[in-house]
Amino acid sequence: MNSKTLKKLLKDWRVALLLLLVVGSLVGIYLIPPNPEKGFEGNLQFGLDLEGGSWLQLEFQSVVVGYSTTGSVDDLVTNLQTALDTEVIRIDENHLEIRKDIQRDDLEPIFAESGASIVTYQKGVSAYTADEVKRILNEKVNALGMQDARIHLLTPTGSGFPQYVRIELAGVDMATAQEIVGKQGVFEIRIQTAGNETQHVLYGDVITSVSVPQKDPYTQEWGVGFTLSDAGAEAFREAALRYGAVDNPSAHHLIMLLDNKTVYSAPLSSDLAAQLRSAPVRSLSATTGTGDAGLDAAMALEIHLRAGALPVKVDIVGSGSVPAALGEQFKTMIVVAGLLALLTVGLVVYYRYREAAIVLPMVAINLSEIIILLGIARFVIQLDLATIAGLIAVMGTGIDQLVIITDEVLHEGRVPSPSLYMKRYERALGIIALSAATVIIAMLPLALMDLSTLRGFAIITILGVLIGILVTRPAYGKIIMAILSK
Repeated sequence: MNSKTLKKLLKDWRVALLLLLVVGSLVGIYLIPPNPEKGFEGNLQFGLDLEGGSWLQLEFQSVVVGYSTTGSVDDLVTNLQTALDTEVIRIDENHLEIRKDIQRDDLEPIFAESGASIVTYQKGVSAYTADEVKRILNEKVNALGMQDARIHLLTPTGSGFPQYVRIELAGVDMATAQEIVGKQGVFEIRIQTAGNETQHVLYGDVITSVSVPQKDPYTQEWGVGFTLSDAGAEAFREAALRYGAVDNPSAHHLIMLLDNKTVYSAPLSSDLAAQLRSAPVRSLSATTGTGDAGLDAAMALEIHLRAGALPVKVDIVGSGSVPAALGEQFKTMIVVAGLLALLTVGLVVYYRYREAAIVLPMVAINLSEIIILLGIARFVIQLDLATIAGLIAVMGTGIDQLVIITDEVLHEGRVPSPSLYMKRYERALGIIALSAATVIIAMLPLALMDLSTLRGFAIITILGVLIGILVTRPAYGKIIMAILSK
């Protein structure tokens, strides 16, 4: 191809768009922002399979009950809350969410006493509660510095209510994952009344701001400072006055608990007692101990205080982890598999056409399609084994479509006239567009469903098909015409 033809080709908007997207993708992967320590990986975000990390599957300890009653619904809710000592939320006119794992047989007597009956019984939570759980978990995960953790709500077949939530945390060990997202995260302040007895003062929902963990220069203990709302500060002062903590601090310890585990227990300081005597105090601090253990506990406490407690208790029903070393091994194997696939495709195409001028553009277009796809995926999805399988599938279908174009435009082994070329080229694009639409329709349900492993495969496949139809196939048509006409 001479320089004149090359310049004319580069001015074509289809080829220019292809080159622009390839360059933009490479810049996004390697230069925005620069990430030299990652080397070949650049800014690509790898999932649990390739980065190492942990996954947890949590079950909501809650049930959704469909009911009928001839009495007052408010009385029914009040009776359930009193008898079960838990929250009961009215979802709609016919359903209640009972935030406790309780069997139907144990519920029926309580409903009967209130003049009601159970129509349906399912484990799980309402859509509102599930979304709230997902939001809080996202905040906790973001506090860990995770850029793209996966959180999926899972609804069993035949049930209209989410029963499980699955969290995948790349680069996080199992102990940290269980500590941060495997617990409800309820923070409570209690005060010692007499002997070993304590009285509830307030929960973490009255906390308005939280500071980063800091170490006391004198005691070397780590602690987390936090600020109470006006109502929380007033409730704290009233409790301190009522139980005598202001007058006799040494006999009335202030106890802070996280998920019923004591993280702080000490009497009020003399300064704090003096302040509480005259006015509410909004700024408090919880110490968690010294050394690395104290720092880890302080960091966990900070995350729970910032994000808040989950609205419903959860239990870990499944977990697993992938060692980082195994993830690195997977990366190496994937690179080797991709290169072998590209080489094999090139050899097969060369065997078919016996013409390097056809093979090289095909392989180059195929490679550029993968680069563009990776450039987009870098912003929208983590790369795991399923998405890598999608990339390889895109590579295979891409070559198929390029072969269709090449076979259509060649007439008895020769390049036809420009008008006939365009007719054949348009017919090839029509065949490819129909095939692409079929793939997109087939993949769309998987992309929309919360199936963590298949969703990535479907998204990458759909993106690859769209890039092919909109960018690479039109560009290839122009390139192959310029090459074959010579």
